[in-house]
Amino acid sequence: MDSESSSSLKEELSDSEGKPISRQPSEASIYTEDDEELGHIQLGPKCTIKEHLEKDKDDESLRKWKEQLLGGVDVNAIEDAESQEPDVKIMSLTISSEGRPDIVLPIPESGNVKGLWFTLKEGSHYRLRFSIKVSNDIVCGLKYTNTVWKSGIKVDSSKQMLGTFSPQAEPYLHEMDEETTPAGVFARGTYSARTKFIDDDKKCYLEINYTFDIQKEWGK
Repeated sequence: MDSESSSSLKEELSDSEGKPISRQPSEASIYTEDDEELGHIQLGPKCTIKEHLEKDKDDESLRKWKEQLLGGVDVNAIEDAESQEPDVKIMSLTISSEGRPDIVLPIPESGNVKGLWFTLKEGSHYRLRFSIKVSNDIVCGLKYTNTVWKSGIKVDSSKQMLGTFSPQAEPYLHEMDEETTPAGVFARGTYSARTKFIDDDKKCYLEINYTFDIQKEWGK
């Protein structure tokens, strides 16, 4: 919804409090414009959460770091679910702008929003914040992609790495970088957009199709 942005080639791990822990990305975590042309990236063998902990049980510092990443997750309680794929749900989208109330938008189950979803003020500074629930297993390299059209013409395309998240009872809150809406008579009007959340395996957990406005004032 803003000028084109490129994702950092540094993957972030989120701890149990939702705070990022930076690490260098694996080859499979790097997302480029040529990913679709290169085809599916071959990843190493998948390990369950229990296997991850058992692998380094003799290295106390590494074991404690992994336990911190998993937070309060009961490994035994999810043992039966380890053969399942990670379950990632985007619970809500919040638009925050200094000096005004947050706009909290629930995510429809169908992924398709009926009617106008929200209105932004031209030339305003805002941040997007997502509530993300992760269950069953670790999701690796979760990415956000967004494409915007106006009158059928693509006007913006952006991607951002969100990070790698372990399952936990409470949703993670992930805040995006600050953006600025365009301003001027040609910027005002109705836009259509498609937002996706995709992991390193190129599995899409959510695709949202919606419309929004940019006007002289914020929507009610």
